[in-house]
Parts: sequence; structure tokens; C-alpha cells
Amino acid sequence: MNSFTDVSAKQLRHAASIKERIDELEHELSQILGTSHARTGGSDHSTAPRRTGKRRMSAAGRAAIAAGARARWARIKGTATKSATKPKRKMSAAGRARLSALAKARWKKARAAGRATL
Repeated sequence: MNSFTDVSAKQLRHAASIKERIDELEHELSQILGTSHARTGGSDHSTAPRRTGKRRMSAAGRAAIAAGARARWARIKGTATKSATKPKRKMSAAGRARLSALAKARWKKARAAGRATL
């Protein structure tokens, strides 16, 4: 390939006219195809990777996000309903007595074995 120092003025003018025709044809092609991004300044963007298709979210995922957003806005506005907040969990008296009896039995066994810690 010739470098620019070896090119005559006639060849340079011919190359410039060819380049102008290429630009005009690209512009005309983009108008026909309805694309607004014609090649500019010789930079070729055709090597850039293109996305094929859109990312899609499932209906359940979208519903979960929407429900979370509604709950956040309800908390901010102070209009949160009782169902939006989780009820405090309570243990029955029988359950507390059962756990207490188990803990006392563990400690009795540990003290019998001569330990001061479990």
C-alpha cells in the first residue's frame, strides 16, 4: 500500500472524490433504511457488540418488587396497615415453662459433673 508521501496530487483528489461518494451513498442508505446513525468521520461502529433481545422480568418478580415499593411508601407516609407489618411473636406460658425445665435440667447435669459452665 502506498503511503501519503508517495501519492500524487491527482491520486489524492481521486481518493477524496471517492470518499465523498461513499459518504453520500451511506447517507442515502441510512435515509432509506430509516436509521439515524450514519457513519461519521471514518469511525466504524459496526465492530461494537450489539444486544440481541431485551432483558425480561417474570411477572412474579415484578409483582414482588411492586409490593415492596408499596410497603416502603406506606411506611414513609405513615399509612401502613396492620397486615403490612409483621405481628410480634409470642411464646405461650407452657412453652416458656418447658424451656425453663430443660435449662434447669442441663444446669443440674453440668453441676453434677463438676462444671461451672455449660
